[in-house]
Formats: sequence, C-alpha cells, structure tokens
Amino acid sequence: MNTNLPGTAIRVERPTKTLRELALDKVRDAIVDGYFKPGDRLVERDLCAKLGVSRTIVREVLRHLESEGLVATLPNKGPIVARLELKEAKQIYEIRAALEGMAARLCAEQRDPAIADALQASLEDIRKSYAAKDMPGVLSHTSAFYHTLFTKVERHVAWGVVNLLTVRINHLRSMTIKTKNRNVDAHDHVTNASSIAVAVLSAQQTGE
Repeated sequence: MNTNLPGTAIRVERPTKTLRELALDKVRDAIVDGYFKPGDRLVERDLCAKLGVSRTIVREVLRHLESEGLVATLPNKGPIVARLELKEAKQIYEIRAALEGMAARLCAEQRDPAIADALQASLEDIRKSYAAKDMPGVLSHTSAFYHTLFTKVERHVAWGVVNLLTVRINHLRSMTIKTKNRNVDAHDHVTNASSIAVAVLSAQQTGE
C-alpha cells in the first residue's frame, strides 16, 4: 500500500444535490422551458419513467412545485401544469416591483462601486443575450442581475420571497417569449434592468 498518498486521495465525494433535488430541478426546468405546457397532466408513472426515479420522489417533487405555484392538483384529474391567471400575474408583478424598488434604493444609498460594477456586468450579459436572440440567456442573466441587487444589500429574506415569485415569473416570461411579442418582452427585461443600474450608478457618481 502506498502510504504517501494524502488521506483524501480515495475519498468518495458526495454529490452536491440529492436525487430529489435533481429531479425537482429537471421538472421545474421542463415546466419553465415549455416542455410541459400549462394544463398538461403530470402522470406519476410517466414521470418516474422519464426521470428514472421512484414514485415517492416524484410525489415529493410535485408537492414542492405545487407550493411554488407551478403545479395544480385538480379533483378527478390529478396534478397538472398550473395556468397563471391574469389577475394573479398582475399581483405577482406588483409585489416583485415593490421589492425591487426597495432593493434598488438601498443599493443606491450604499454608493458602493463594487455593487455598481456587479450590476453593470450582469446588465451587459443581458444585453449580449438579447442581441444574440438567446432568450433563455436573457432569463438566466436577468435572474442573476436581481440576485446581485438583493444580496449585495443583504436583503436575503426579500430575495427568498422574490425567488419564489421569480419561478412563476420565469414561467410566464417563457410563455410570452415564445409568442410573436418575444422580442418586446425580452427588451422589457433589458430596459427594467438598465433603469435600475442607471439609478445605482447615478447615486454612486453623485456621492463621489
């Protein structure tokens, strides 16, 4: 036996995510990306076969997604991909806008060049994805932008709330992005992020 090997040389690395978490990510992404459409039935047996996991895990995943508002359970029909009503979507955007406004104000008050630089970098990523017509990239970088906005001012509770809303907003965005107005929708993400970044940058420059 080679005694010169470090003690961790043959250690078995544990996966960073459990099988349940991996299955949850897969089904959530399948809904947000439009693989499963609003109103589609989510049959446990079919999901078990597609994911390669047990029925217990599938049931846990569906319950979790129901708590996120992506899945609804109908009497005599079972789980389906939830349909987002217009009034509900309006409320989600209103709450999100209020929290974003709070975070943007706090970022501006910090007058921290590191925050401004981080927001600017995320904004450039959004613009590049938009120019390349990479709509999944627009969604991903938009989420990264807002993650920076909230976490840089240590508003982790607010970010947790926004994160739950973001899942549903991304589902709504993915549906609108696939319509004839997808460029308008993506442009809105660029415009909204730009206005926040400008406000933070302006506050920083005023404080210098």
